[in-house]
Amino acid sequence: MQIWVDADACPVVIKDMLFRAARRVGIAVTLVANQFLRVPPSPLIRAIQVPAGFDAADDLIAERVAAGDLVITADIPLAAAVLAKNAHALDPRGNWYTRDTIEERLRMRSMLDQLRSSGVDTGGPPAFSARDSRTFAAELDRWLARHVKRPAAQQGNAPAVPGPHHPHDG
Repeated sequence: MQIWVDADACPVVIKDMLFRAARRVGIAVTLVANQFLRVPPSPLIRAIQVPAGFDAADDLIAERVAAGDLVITADIPLAAAVLAKNAHALDPRGNWYTRDTIEERLRMRSMLDQLRSSGVDTGGPPAFSARDSRTFAAELDRWLARHVKRPAAQQGNAPAVPGPHHPHDG
């Protein structure tokens, strides 16, 4: 089990949280991007640079993700591919993609793409906020508590308390 990050548009604060989580619970984190990424020295953290091209990072993640992995992405088609492989998908704002909602999100994305291509200004997402960062941190911690067994050396630390059941648990 590992965490994959669609890293080209992922906020730095989210990447930093993932680096800390990798060290804290001993889970591998792989960032995938079209550009060079500097990552902290750790056998648990790596970056893969893909050739420039539309969806090259998404395609690599979709190909390599395994059931049970977690993918951090704001890309709805990638999230759909991840869910199809029985993996988990979380956006950088802390919102889960689920089998129950992914089709609707794909339809909405398609509709907005059509509007933009016909010249309609649909605006963009709001600026990434401190609240988004806190929501992401809370959801990541819940996922880690449910899915990652901490290394024995860390078992004496305060236990992670699982929250309520989420639809992404499976």
